[in-house]
Amino acid sequence: MKNLIKIKLAFPVLFLAVFMFSCDDGKLNVFTVDEDIQLGREVTEEIFANPQEYPILSEAEYPEAYQHIRRIRDQVLNSGAQSGQLRYKDRFDWDVYIIDKDVLNAFALPGGNTFYYTGLIKYLEDEASFAGVMAHEFAHSDRRHSTNRMTKIYGYQVVLSMLLGNNPSLAATIAADLALGLQALAFSRDDEYEADEYAVKYLYPSTLDARGVAYFFEQMELEEGADWMVYFSTHPHPSDRIEKIYEHHQGLGGKEGERYAARYQQFKNSLP
Repeated sequence: MKNLIKIKLAFPVLFLAVFMFSCDDGKLNVFTVDEDIQLGREVTEEIFANPQEYPILSEAEYPEAYQHIRRIRDQVLNSGAQSGQLRYKDRFDWDVYIIDKDVLNAFALPGGNTFYYTGLIKYLEDEASFAGVMAHEFAHSDRRHSTNRMTKIYGYQVVLSMLLGNNPSLAATIAADLALGLQALAFSRDDEYEADEYAVKYLYPSTLDARGVAYFFEQMELEEGADWMVYFSTHPHPSDRIEKIYEHHQGLGGKEGERYAARYQQFKNSLP
């Protein structure tokens, strides 16, 4: 009888907990979508508050660079929405920023904001490759990988305390972990494979070659070992991922797209 009473008492609590949490494709996420957005905005503010660590490229001084990156962003968002795969196009912020450092890295925040280092932009050779990287980062936000990972690393209560204004230093810690490519916030292999898959799905309806993220990995394989290669520190080796990206592309029909090397060169020329 006592055990039966315990079960009856526990069931409403369990139901309430599951009801309060959000569920994406069967994956339980302890944060709501609105909390994803709030968390992303707070970390974005922390990044802007530390220009020595994160020298955000001035839009006033380099308007053409931001015109290019936003044009590419809009292609990815519109194509992703057209494919029916991008779930939060009209809800997340999707602001894009350029960090002026010779670092091969990009990172996504919950709620859609993404950051790209000038080192990465200059390293790539065509717009399809950059759009592939961008679509991959968008997938991390849209599939809500970031808050899942942060919860596992820091704990739900700790992150929630930051959202409530009781732990302001955590935003700085999260920003540093993401920007420095630390293993602490590395996505799981399943997250990375899923982001690759959705990068192809987002880009496929566009005129861009949807295999762009694979071209990026192929280029990186040729120069593995470079000491500035931050991207590899938190991402699985691309060899097995390239094949899967091509498989996803063929599964959608194998449509050829454009890589737009000349147009992308204009983007690179607009940087410092």
